[in-house]
Amino acid sequence: MSNKVQIKKSKAPTIQELYTNPDLAIKHDELNVLLSQNPPAQWIKTNKYANNSKYLPIDKVEWLLRRIFKEFRIEITGQGVAFNGVWVTVRVHYKHPVTGEWEYHDGIGAQELQVKSGSSAADLANINRNAISMAFPIAKSYAVKDACHHFGSAFGANLNRTEVMPYTLDEKLQDLKREKEI
Repeated sequence: MSNKVQIKKSKAPTIQELYTNPDLAIKHDELNVLLSQNPPAQWIKTNKYANNSKYLPIDKVEWLLRRIFKEFRIEITGQGVAFNGVWVTVRVHYKHPVTGEWEYHDGIGAQELQVKSGSSAADLANINRNAISMAFPIAKSYAVKDACHHFGSAFGANLNRTEVMPYTLDEKLQDLKREKEI
């Protein structure tokens, strides 16, 4: 009897072979390509107070949610005060256009409290009237945008990244689609 163990080498499966439902995988892939597109240039704004970082205004983010997902809800999951500002966490629930199932992404946003001109941001004795009522909605908007960044470039996810890998259709899945159409 031999003590040698024989290991049979097998070819690793391709990603496409792992899908149990190729039709669904094709639709997911096509949605991912859509979500990986950059937003229109005229939508992009620059925040001069944050090192000229680029951002997508909340009205555009909400429009994209309505346009792509048709059904969504925003749930505030937490809020609080930290140092001289406020924070808000949200859960953006959306109905997935491919599966029809409800899913969600979480996000967090923060906003400092406004103080009287010339005062230190740490000087809480000089907080402007209504500073808290202004800060919380801003923090909520930031949280919604943060959650929506998980969808992809269309929602502004890569506006401030220097290197972004482009997402393209999976050609093997597209070949499968073409074969089925023939």
